[in-house]
Amino acid sequence: MLVDYLERGVLAGAIAGIAYGAYMAVVANPLIGYMETVAAGGDHAHAGEHAHEAGEHAHAAGEHAHAVSEATTAAVSVGSGVLWGILLGGVFALAFYFLEPALPGRGRVKTYVLAGAGFLTVSVAPWLVLPPTTPGAEQAFDPTLRIAIYAGLMAVGAVVAVLSVYAYRRVSARSRPLGGVAAALPIVALVAVTAIAAPTIVESGSMPADLVTAFRGLTALSQAALWALVAGCFGWLQTRAGVHSTAERRDDLLASP
Repeated sequence: MLVDYLERGVLAGAIAGIAYGAYMAVVANPLIGYMETVAAGGDHAHAGEHAHEAGEHAHAAGEHAHAVSEATTAAVSVGSGVLWGILLGGVFALAFYFLEPALPGRGRVKTYVLAGAGFLTVSVAPWLVLPPTTPGAEQAFDPTLRIAIYAGLMAVGAVVAVLSVYAYRRVSARSRPLGGVAAALPIVALVAVTAIAAPTIVESGSMPADLVTAFRGLTALSQAALWALVAGCFGWLQTRAGVHSTAERRDDLLASP
């Protein structure tokens, strides 16, 4: 059964990865290229003007090389997105196989709960202190220390996710709305503590604040969408394969004569 879960997870991840790779090629890469140009202070634009003055032939060759470079970057982005999606889908399937009985909800709801917990652990908690890095950003600490901080924040995010699920399961038996409030409390506490206590580790440099906000917002939304796509595709594949959750199997056994 574990192999079946892995197969469905890899397939779900591949589907989500294709969509994520397309987003990278169409939206993220051009935005990053524009931000790199802004960070460089227009040097690329001046270089382009000088190349144009050197002659039409050189200009045409430069355009051709630029087009080839963009096509290569797009292909790499799609391929990387698929690989990342496959890896995420496989890990998601393993986690769901072992954690499904502890997840609240029924059917596909469980997959979205796990996706939310994963997004909180891998992205939200670390980004509260180490937001996505923009081109030209000045970073206060060396890469080794940043990796250690990121890993520590992932551990904190995992603990918060577990506390949220536990709080919901404890309180929702009396009231589901109160269960939702109880589940949100650990997350709110995490945001409040990091907002008050965490130092500013990543600086945006000379990049316009609106552009930095847009970049970070798109990065967060794209990762959230990737998790949601993996969860949705995996849940659909589970339903298509006729796999029922633990709670549904228990109810079927109780209802059977």
